[in-house]
Amino acid sequence: MDRRLASGDRAGADPGLASGAGPHRGHRRRKRGGPVTADAGKPLVAVIATGGTIASRKDASGAAQPVLRGQDLLDLLPPLDLRLRAVELPAKDSSALTLADMQAISDAVGAALADPAVAGVVVLHGTDAMEETALLIALQHGARGPVVLTGAQFSADSDRPDGPGNLADALRAVLAGPAGVRLAFGGRLLPVWGLYKAASDRADAFRLAVPGDHPVPHLPASLGPQRVDLVAIHPGADALHLDASLAAGAQGIVLVALGSGNASAPVAEAVARAHAAGVPVVVSSRVPEGVLTPAYGGGGGGHDLMRAGAIHARILRPGQARILLAALIANGVPPDRMAAHFG
Repeated sequence: MDRRLASGDRAGADPGLASGAGPHRGHRRRKRGGPVTADAGKPLVAVIATGGTIASRKDASGAAQPVLRGQDLLDLLPPLDLRLRAVELPAKDSSALTLADMQAISDAVGAALADPAVAGVVVLHGTDAMEETALLIALQHGARGPVVLTGAQFSADSDRPDGPGNLADALRAVLAGPAGVRLAFGGRLLPVWGLYKAASDRADAFRLAVPGDHPVPHLPASLGPQRVDLVAIHPGADALHLDASLAAGAQGIVLVALGSGNASAPVAEAVARAHAAGVPVVVSSRVPEGVLTPAYGGGGGGHDLMRAGAIHARILRPGQARILLAALIANGVPPDRMAAHFG
């Protein structure tokens, strides 16, 4: 369920990170490469850095680039009652992440959770693909320990960077537990099933398609090189793009459909062709919130798409539906048994 994080509960990260200035007076910069605290009796949190806006500053051209390492961000935190271990992964804008990149992040989470000394994991991540990587981690490692993802909407050198506060919230949330994967962002603590980015210009950027903490299936196998495409549907769409995905070798397709999961008669016919070829097609929607129900006919409505062999995403929006479909394929789940995993 969506929980608001009270501002007074924040651990109070140092806004000096915004301008590259040193810590506030009274805040002592930690030695680079070492833990934030040295007391071995305090809980240890692994902080996995993957780039994103939280690690970005603007270059001479005005473009934000992920130039800060995880340790750079940890070095500017105020004294905390815990130990922190930075895990540095290649820094990328999350819009460029491949399934292999997301798998590498999930693998790093799994490696950290396998260390009995680690009490929890925080992942610093770009917001463009936050919901996708979060779901993959939940599918593969959700029950193994507390994992909290966070990031930023505004770069570290902006006038009011939100990254330090989000990082502080994530650290507090991961120590509070319980096991499972959540997002701490903009003062909210959210589960990941049905998570989507709702705003491109607001610090409070994420919402749930349907409120509630829904069960997440366990699909531990690593993603392989499978191709899973998104195909956007507009009113009156033909089957050109869906057929092109099939011709390109897609092993699974997610339709970004209309309304509660509707398309057109030509699209329904293409879904039937995909089904006959053994390629699963999942129907999601461009509508951001609400349970998707296959209620309509007319040749290409949601009811007709289901009759043609499609799987209804119900709660998951297109990005997360793609991740779940890729995970189902990687785990060898046959198409006729996939629907149950969408809830």
